[in-house]
Amino acid sequence: MAETSENRRYDRVLLKISGEALMGDQTFGLHPPTVERIAREVQSVRDMGVEVCMVIGGGNIFRGLQGSAQGMERTTADYMGMLATVMNALAMQGALEKLGIHTRVISAITMNEVAEPYIRRRAVRHLEKKRVCIFAAGTGNPYFTTDTAAVLRATEMNCQAIFKGTKVDGVYDKDPEKHDDAVRYDKITYDDVLQKHLKVMDASAIALARDNDLPIFVFSLDEPGGFRGILAGEGTFTRVTET
Repeated sequence: MAETSENRRYDRVLLKISGEALMGDQTFGLHPPTVERIAREVQSVRDMGVEVCMVIGGGNIFRGLQGSAQGMERTTADYMGMLATVMNALAMQGALEKLGIHTRVISAITMNEVAEPYIRRRAVRHLEKKRVCIFAAGTGNPYFTTDTAAVLRATEMNCQAIFKGTKVDGVYDKDPEKHDDAVRYDKITYDDVLQKHLKVMDASAIALARDNDLPIFVFSLDEPGGFRGILAGEGTFTRVTET
């Protein structure tokens, strides 16, 4: 399928990736070659004329739920996790700008020295100017995951789809890394995801996507060209939709 404005599938999308996706083969922190590889994936989609925004988790640095489970007060732990997402967003911004892509880090927690505050109209304008917007610090509230933040921002930015990059090439009926007979879904409904407790996104995020009829594409971030391929009508993925 040719990559023209007439037959490209979407014009504005949000890419959601976990903080762990930036670790590479490490067990903690950032792996610069992996960050650069993901930045090139974003570049390839942007070169198609697609407007791209991103939400990156912070689990490679600090995970709020984990801190809470170890005795830390939950609200404090969640705020620490939000700060971790800002660090990841800045790393991705650096990698994208090395490729010549104008990028804005937009934080739900005010920190003017390192990121813009979240103002919806300003963020939309950045996208219209073909800048990549990286939304950091989640929703700015504890008890909400970056999955929920991704769906919220995608809805506010009038994105046509969310692309969730993972370590596997879609949604399976059980963990494919533990079960050889795991079956991948080509397509599944929001309600089935919720009823079967499939680990696509947390329940709040799925419900919000359902209420706003926002499709979610789950694909492997480790597959070179996977993000671009789906937008060109190719590749292996699972689509989560209403029907």
